[in-house]
Amino acid sequence: MSVSLVITLILVIGVIFVNGWTDAPNAIATAISTRVLRPNVAIGMAVICNFLGALIMTMFNAQVAETISKMVRFEGSGNAAQVALAASLFSIVVWAVAAWWFGIPTSESHALIAGLTGSAMALGGLGAVNMNEWMKVIIGLFVSTFFGFFGGYFVTKIVETVFFHMERRKTNKIFTIGQAGGAAAMSFLHGVQDGQKFMGVFMLGLFYNGLAEKTPSGGFIIPIWVMVICSVVMGVGTSVGGMRIIKSVGMDMVKLEKYQGFSADLSAAICLFGASIFGIPVSTTHTKTTAIMGVGAAKRISSVDWQLVKEMVMAWVLTFPGCGLIAYIMAKFFVAIF
Repeated sequence: MSVSLVITLILVIGVIFVNGWTDAPNAIATAISTRVLRPNVAIGMAVICNFLGALIMTMFNAQVAETISKMVRFEGSGNAAQVALAASLFSIVVWAVAAWWFGIPTSESHALIAGLTGSAMALGGLGAVNMNEWMKVIIGLFVSTFFGFFGGYFVTKIVETVFFHMERRKTNKIFTIGQAGGAAAMSFLHGVQDGQKFMGVFMLGLFYNGLAEKTPSGGFIIPIWVMVICSVVMGVGTSVGGMRIIKSVGMDMVKLEKYQGFSADLSAAICLFGASIFGIPVSTTHTKTTAIMGVGAAKRISSVDWQLVKEMVMAWVLTFPGCGLIAYIMAKFFVAIF
């Protein structure tokens, strides 16, 4: 086993851990902010559901992993492809930790895509990018924004209409149960989406070292041991917590009641499930936060902290060029010295 492969796989595991640490908390943020679940209970549930989502769904439908593995081509002589892939993972860790430090829920999915693209372009230019697969990323960006926001808005309006005449005490009991289930569903689907993305990267690392073969369609058959490793590491990362992100998403952006938290979780979960079935890699952070914005806007526009929203959107906008540029520079540097 080459040193470059060992470094690459360590970085893949590191990125998965950071994803569970900084990205997964978005799934449980609303349940904690509305006091439906205590932080330690919510984090424990998220660990289990992330693990199950990444493991179970991949056995039946691995289209998201296939999209990621086919999105770019690392071309170069010797171990250049392996080194460039390692550079992309290094850039993702740097970007994610910096965003966590400032409490900004930036998207690990966008960072992954940007990092892979930047490092691949360092070797092969624009020709290294498979635009047919990259279009799924663009589609996912608009799908998560549109359906996240308007899904949250309309689900909230429907819930308010249906339960308008019911006593608040009774509705709170209903939405306490509903939101706990919604948080579990969001954690499961986070594992589905983000777990598969990193499985795709894991398989690329094996492929460029001659330890995996592509299928005729250009994807991979993911071994069960890869599913287990990625699932376990993401679960361990989630167990670390991420209260900074939980505070930004679930407490600072919009002050939520239980029915609003339920509406946000339900609309985001529907969007993520549909995207996963069709193999569209979407950001769970993007989907959940836009759903919360839609829920807040359904009450009144001023109930949303638009300054915080502005900071989040700026982080999303900067992720593609920022993380991509870091990966491009790191790939050039790593290839030159290794």
